[in-house]
Amino acid sequence: MLNPFDAPFRARLAALLPEGTLREAAPRHLAEPRGRWQGRPGPLAAPRTTEDVATILGACNAARVGVVPWGGGTGLVSGQVMPDGPLPLILSLERMTALRGLWPGENVIAVEAGMTLAAVQDTARQAGRLFPLSLASEGTATIGGNLATNAGGTQVLRYGTARELCLGIEAVFADGRVMRGLKRLRKDNTGYDLRDLILGSEGTLAVITAASLRLYAPPAQRLVALMAVPSPAAAQGLLALCEDRAGGLVSGFELISRMGFDFLAETGHDIRPPFDPLPDWMVLMELGLPPLMDGPATMAGIYDEAARAGLALDGVIAQSEAQADQLWAMREAIPEGNRRIGSISSHDISLPLGAIPDFIAAAGERLRAMADIRINCFGHLGDGNLHFNLFPARGHGRGDYAPLAAALSDAVHEMVAAYDGSISAEHGIGRLKTADLARYGDPARLAMMRAVKAALDPAGILNPGAVLPL
Repeated sequence: MLNPFDAPFRARLAALLPEGTLREAAPRHLAEPRGRWQGRPGPLAAPRTTEDVATILGACNAARVGVVPWGGGTGLVSGQVMPDGPLPLILSLERMTALRGLWPGENVIAVEAGMTLAAVQDTARQAGRLFPLSLASEGTATIGGNLATNAGGTQVLRYGTARELCLGIEAVFADGRVMRGLKRLRKDNTGYDLRDLILGSEGTLAVITAASLRLYAPPAQRLVALMAVPSPAAAQGLLALCEDRAGGLVSGFELISRMGFDFLAETGHDIRPPFDPLPDWMVLMELGLPPLMDGPATMAGIYDEAARAGLALDGVIAQSEAQADQLWAMREAIPEGNRRIGSISSHDISLPLGAIPDFIAAAGERLRAMADIRINCFGHLGDGNLHFNLFPARGHGRGDYAPLAAALSDAVHEMVAAYDGSISAEHGIGRLKTADLARYGDPARLAMMRAVKAALDPAGILNPGAVLPL
């Protein structure tokens, strides 16, 4: 059993730390973006060094006080908010933002966990390199949080998730021991890969304090196009065509439904793709090409071939960086329209690429037979990750669907399981999806996860209730 963070323990911990490390949590530390969970006012520790993190965790472990790691607070499954149970300590690494090292010739950067993703990108850019992880929340999300949740984003198709972009980590275990694995090696075959175990563990096995990350040469040419497609199946055909004509050079490939732009218009946003009439389905694609390749001709050739094959109905190819940014801004605005409408339930799912068109059709049919709803399906088609979100019909609010919300969400996840997919593609499990993981996860895998948790955090202080229920 865990103990609450009380006044006597606060006094003992404060005596071990530099002045100002302990403070009260601000409102931003107690909320999450969708407003579904709320933390309780209480203590927060904001260390500046790995040694201070080790001191904090060692003391909390000895006192059996829970610790909730907090990055940028942008997670969507409530991994950063503990609404009940014994009062925990919130551990924020937002003051740990140092650049530990930069080796452009090796394509490696080492940073502390509190550095924002945008700051990592900017530091790499100033050195003439690219750190390709890209998220809508990159100005706030921290690299430690990105690694703890194995963030995906828009360029997984070419560069992989946060896991693939990480060479080594420095991390502190529950008892205060520090793993100093901040290496720049591509090969290190020396036993169990604890780095890979900690990445994606959502702060339940250790707290990441720094990481060494892969960099890349930035593409010499960036080609962006928005194409209208007749169906998700046609979008899949277009993806195959792109990979055949520019294999390995497709950086992003996003499926977008008309519903996302209808929501923006309905909530007062003047954002509309340059098509008239607006098609039901669109694809936003980006190619990153080498200097000797004729980029405009390559993109135009892909469109012409797609149009002849009936895979594209219309298209717009960006003629400048500003136009490319405008096309991506349309895609990034979709979640804001979703937020303003208010979802009945939201789903971050992953499916085998070949199953996506059938899933979209079958799930839509099943769900609309259950309730009068609108579905906004969009996401990273290139890596099989869909955001499949359910919304009220016009004239209704999500509160009208409260009796049906759980059944609708269960229906989505049941169909995901039937198509051999995953109930969480890039957002993680947090506290929101622990019951879903218990229901759909492989029993042997879940048993091994519990064994790992018990071995690395026997007192259960690290992010209690996240990933695995208490």
